[in-house]
Amino acid sequence: MLLPELVSSLKSYNRALFRADLIAGVTVAMVALPLSLAIAIASGATPAQGLVTAIVGGFMISALGGSRVQIGGPTGAFIVVIYGVIATHGYDGLVIATFMAGLILIAAGYLRVGNLIEYVPEAVVNGFTIGIAVIIAVSQVKDLLGLQMAAVPADFLEKLPALWGAKDTFNLPALGVGLLTMVLIVTFRRAAPKLPGLIVAVAIGSALVAAGALQVDTIASRFGALPAGLPAPHLPALSLDRITSLLPSAIVIAFLAGVESLLSAMVADRMIGTRHRPNAEVLAQGVANVASSVFGGMPVTGAIARTATNIRAGGRTPVAGIIHAVVILGFMLVAGPAVGMLAMPALAGLLILTAWNMSEPHKWAGYLAAPTPDKMLLLVTLVLTVLVDLTVAIGVGVSIGLALRLRARKAVQTDWTPPDR
Repeated sequence: MLLPELVSSLKSYNRALFRADLIAGVTVAMVALPLSLAIAIASGATPAQGLVTAIVGGFMISALGGSRVQIGGPTGAFIVVIYGVIATHGYDGLVIATFMAGLILIAAGYLRVGNLIEYVPEAVVNGFTIGIAVIIAVSQVKDLLGLQMAAVPADFLEKLPALWGAKDTFNLPALGVGLLTMVLIVTFRRAAPKLPGLIVAVAIGSALVAAGALQVDTIASRFGALPAGLPAPHLPALSLDRITSLLPSAIVIAFLAGVESLLSAMVADRMIGTRHRPNAEVLAQGVANVASSVFGGMPVTGAIARTATNIRAGGRTPVAGIIHAVVILGFMLVAGPAVGMLAMPALAGLLILTAWNMSEPHKWAGYLAAPTPDKMLLLVTLVLTVLVDLTVAIGVGVSIGLALRLRARKAVQTDWTPPDR
């Protein structure tokens, strides 16, 4: 149950499979590269830390995971958590929380809890996913409109008036670049689905900024040059007080990583007709998060959209995911200056579309037609995610969901009656 799928796949591996995995690995790397950069920036981290996460975490998930086609990396679901942890505890705090989350997942894998995913109410998953999508979209308004702000508040209700207060700094070229990127992404996705449309669209938008010398922020102008390689392994100093204060965040990271990776693996199973090994997948997520934190990266998990891209591109074994990580490393080593030219509004447009897709609007009608308890559970989880805190939203949502499930259980039929006393 804990055997990596890579070991099983290599027993019958051949040249045709390698050719298919090579094409898929390169294709998904072109999708993962701009997403990793954009997610890191939206989370309050640096672009380099997003690339490190995709390289180290993505490699480990493919090498040790229980799914044949899972692609790992930083995902939008973590943006809210990461931003909050960095704002409260600094980036070192995030690294420690990610390390702890990895250890929790490793223990969960060995304890065979991977199958418990079926007990998390679907309404809770849908509620916090839509809530996260709302937060991501709002967080990108600043860069999409080119607003100049010293800092964007982390609290959702404080963020809206702060953005309105900066309306006088609106940058029309920035909005044009962002909207053009979004239009190109949608166009490429429909007209040429096999084309790595994300990187092409972002590159075209960024090229217009360079060619027209537009006053629009780029990765390099805001963050400086990207490093030409992975950092040396290192962990911040640990203390009992810090571990205690970061434990709630670590539990949320572990929960999200476990849920999202197993959901992604189940989606992949339906697409290619296989069956993943849930406990091996959870164990791999733990190792990947430990490794990512040791190299200064962010939380990592299986990414549904990138996994689906891998499948559509022909990937059929974990080798494709390993190739995807190696290709991103190659970009980091030799194409750092080019990556630094990517425009911030283009990445903002990419993330806004990502948030829209995360919310799965094609399922909204089904949510409205669901039983009233499910609709209320989804709404409560969504509102708590946006207005309070993801930790509270998950805790309350799972608790209410469990109570509803217990209430709905049929009473056990028995002919026993209590004696008169």
